[in-house]
Amino acid sequence: MEKLSFSFDYTVYDSVDELDETRKKLIEKAVEAGHKAYAPYSSFHVGAAVLLESGKMISGSNQENASYPVGICAERTLLSFVHANHPEDKKTILAVSVLDTDSAASPCGLCRQTIIEYENVQKQSIEILLHNRSGSVLSIPSGSALLPLHFDSESLS
Repeated sequence: MEKLSFSFDYTVYDSVDELDETRKKLIEKAVEAGHKAYAPYSSFHVGAAVLLESGKMISGSNQENASYPVGICAERTLLSFVHANHPEDKKTILAVSVLDTDSAASPCGLCRQTIIEYENVQKQSIEILLHNRSGSVLSIPSGSALLPLHFDSESLS
């Protein structure tokens, strides 16, 4: 028997003001997107914005449906759109803002898996910024840090 463990380092910022201008702007775009969320059932408004290697910033929000499994989180709405429309432009930083809570809301399992898929496709990590109503920000180095025992294409071999 061998006992192993996983851990990762992340940074906590008390305020968006502690971030550089690029990350501040990305969070602003995520907040703006959160205000456009379609969340009539949960009233849980989430916005996401991604910085592409080309410098473009694109945003998206969660989209609910009366048939709950049909809804889609902000992260997957955004990443699917970005990859469909800018497949060669690497995703470098993903900001996620939750407008309805002071707690950090980390991506769900499906979103974590989706982030890892795009990290694998582009062979490059995506920094994740988690922002909430209180203004604090967590900076996480990658999707794989959030889901260390993930499923990927090597799992299919």
